[in-house]
Amino acid sequence: MYTAHPDRYAEMPYRRTGRSGLKLPAISLGLWHNFGPADRTVETQRAILRRAFDLGVTHFDLANNYGPPPGAAESAFGEALRADLAGYRDELIISTKAGYLMWPGPYGEWGSRKYLLSSLDQSLTRMGLDYVDIFYSHRPDPDTPLEETMGALHSAVQQGKALYVGISNYSAEQTREAARILGELGTPLLIHQPRYSMLDRRPEGGGLLDALDELQVGSIVFSPLEQGLLTGRYLDGIPEDSRAASDSPFLSSDALTEDLVQQLRELDDLAKGRGQTLAQLALAWVLRGGRVTSALVGASSPKQIEDSVGTVANLDFDAEELARIDAIVNR
Repeated sequence: MYTAHPDRYAEMPYRRTGRSGLKLPAISLGLWHNFGPADRTVETQRAILRRAFDLGVTHFDLANNYGPPPGAAESAFGEALRADLAGYRDELIISTKAGYLMWPGPYGEWGSRKYLLSSLDQSLTRMGLDYVDIFYSHRPDPDTPLEETMGALHSAVQQGKALYVGISNYSAEQTREAARILGELGTPLLIHQPRYSMLDRRPEGGGLLDALDELQVGSIVFSPLEQGLLTGRYLDGIPEDSRAASDSPFLSSDALTEDLVQQLRELDDLAKGRGQTLAQLALAWVLRGGRVTSALVGASSPKQIEDSVGTVANLDFDAEELARIDAIVNR
């Protein structure tokens, strides 16, 4: 029987999420790619979760469609929760989302009240939970009024099925409006989950980070390692077992240009000078200065989560390092 490490809270920093009373670990574990598929053993998945929790990672992030197949990650997580972590439920932050295609027909995706609340019920059943800590609208719906989507999130809280609500992939303008609607309903917007990395800075250029600062809303960024590009796996070509070598829609081999590989090698040299891996450098960069509450990472082994958590030993940058990073990625 699993017993959590007694010193699990000794090293991990926890950051307050916006104006709320909720704190998130600087590193959170996302179950997007590595939970549920048949080629990942149940024991490996459970070992990753146990190691993460032992290292102070208290937040596990899911969505209804994570797998494959859709729903598989939530089912696998529910089994691991019952086997190892059920006794620690009050120490955990568990989040899920709805917005992308989940089942056939007109009510199986986007942001209608029908879809969001039905999906949440299904997610709770798969995970064997009475509630999730955070329930997200996974993407804005161009056709459904935002009042309806935010009203569904508010209802999830009123029904006791979610403690907090968030949004993901919303623009700065959409975020401001969502926060206004939720505020009027009495369920504050807790958190936004955007894509953000050294190589993808749209939350900066699009004003999203500024909007979150103004609204005092937290942020948890996904793909801070840019689908593996910033892990060091591609410094010497494309490994046969890598995402870029597969038919993954998230990273193609065409993305690995000579210029990009040279940039990655220069970033890796900078990381070594800081006593970090390239992945640790990338995670520290998104967490710099405290604007981002938490960085979401995936892991295919306990060792990978150990490397990610090792980031917290050095989250500070001097002006010269930041300027060098900008010069490398922006040339």
